[in-house]
Amino acid sequence: MQTKIQRWGNSLGLRIPRSFAEEAGVEAGSQVDLSMRDGDLVVRAARRRTYRLSELLQKVTNKNLHGEVNTGGPRGREVW
Repeated sequence: MQTKIQRWGNSLGLRIPRSFAEEAGVEAGSQVDLSMRDGDLVVRAARRRTYRLSELLQKVTNKNLHGEVNTGGPRGREVW
């Protein structure tokens, strides 16, 4: 589908047809990521992943668990 880039104040705006917006899961006020790929303008719906502590902790294994890290002695009024 082709559409036109239009002036919007000092910027340019792109109208997204409703069917495309619904399929991409975007609506007025949605955040999108703009990027260039091989000279093409790419618009993607910005997806923020939500994490749960329990899900993150399930991924901790003996293989990826690191040991203690020495950060040096106390500085200023720190008490160790």
